[in-house]
Amino acid sequence: MGSEHDPAQVFARRLRALRREHWPGVAITQAQLAKALGGDRPLSVPLVSSWESTGRPTIPPIPRIEAYAAFFATPRSLEGGTPHLLDPAEMTDEELLVKDDLLRELMRLRNNALGAGTVPAGGEAGDPGLWSFNDGRTITLVCAQLPSEMLEQMPYTDPADPDYIALYTFSDLDALFELHGHVRASNPASQVNLRTAQQLLSDDYTTHLVLLGGVDWNVATRSAVHRLDLPVKQVADWGTPDGAYFEVHEDDRSQRFAPLLEQEEDRQILREDVALFARAVNPYNHKRTVTICNGMYGSGTFGAVRATTDANFRDRNTAYIRERFGGSEAFLVVTRVVVENGAPLTPDWTLEENRHFEWAHPRR
Repeated sequence: MGSEHDPAQVFARRLRALRREHWPGVAITQAQLAKALGGDRPLSVPLVSSWESTGRPTIPPIPRIEAYAAFFATPRSLEGGTPHLLDPAEMTDEELLVKDDLLRELMRLRNNALGAGTVPAGGEAGDPGLWSFNDGRTITLVCAQLPSEMLEQMPYTDPADPDYIALYTFSDLDALFELHGHVRASNPASQVNLRTAQQLLSDDYTTHLVLLGGVDWNVATRSAVHRLDLPVKQVADWGTPDGAYFEVHEDDRSQRFAPLLEQEEDRQILREDVALFARAVNPYNHKRTVTICNGMYGSGTFGAVRATTDANFRDRNTAYIRERFGGSEAFLVVTRVVVENGAPLTPDWTLEENRHFEWAHPRR
């Protein structure tokens, strides 16, 4: 395929044409566009330039595509002498229609630019969704092992005990129990292994890896996040009031998303957790995948799993993932998980309020 028809370059040329030619007689500079899209914290001009590059274009993240659509939906974005974004609430019905049409066009071009998928984001219509790998290969579900001080207080966790129960040593059992049956049903030809992070063998690392639970106990999750170089970090300093949160980085900016707890008498009640769902090419075997479901608390991990298994939400969430990230080499969603009376509720990712942050990396 010649470079003239390369989908990534087609997308880059369309972004450049929007800036230069969208409004007759008006050419927006890259500096002006960087200021408009970034608002109080302008983007860098080289970043905007990389999106328009006809050599090796960089694919903008989805929030920037949404900002492009909003900016070029109306010439009122130029009023006042300084290009800026209008709040959707300020737009007329006609401007909103233009924005939606432009967003659909840009998302189509973006998806084409990302190319054929290397990371499963759900198979064809009618398949079981995000957990169908369609290759018959081994899948390994990995939890943390509970700390020794906790195991000492629990019955049947000593391997020498005649009533020893291995699963009692696993953390995040709610998430594991929910996911195990779903993965088995979605991949009937695959061997599905259960492991704690401490039990992983060399061969396990090269399977489809599914990592449940956070970086404080699950060393496999910690290692994978580091090797994948994801723009998200879990900070779990339980000794300070504000020390448990996810931190995300994008365009030289960082944001923190923390769980919501309320004090009731002598204890804290979890009202909202924060969780990560991520999928990428397995760094130990590029023919396999790694998936991370990870909350600040167990409720978040369970909510991240349920987003892709709950019969009431999995189809719409899978459709959302396909539309947004189909063809990506890696993608992630940092999600809000509401907790009611101790029960984590399944997040609906089609609702913006449930998505704190999302990111995708195009295929190389």
